[in-house]
Amino acid sequence: MGKGKIRQVLGPVVDVEFDKKEIPQINEALNVKVEGQTRTMEVAQLIGNHQVRCIILGRSEGLA
Repeated sequence: MGKGKIRQVLGPVVDVEFDKKEIPQINEALNVKVEGQTRTMEVAQLIGNHQVRCIILGRSEGLA
């Protein structure tokens, strides 16, 4: 899977934008590195415009 860009962080809810051909499916896990640590989020919803809404399974501090 390709790389996405975090577009919005609202507490544990994270919106991530992908290229048109690389949009992950619902319930798929995404990993992001923050301050040297890997954090995992789960895709909960496809929200359009090549974006997905995820729930982070840990702290969201430091995401941007």
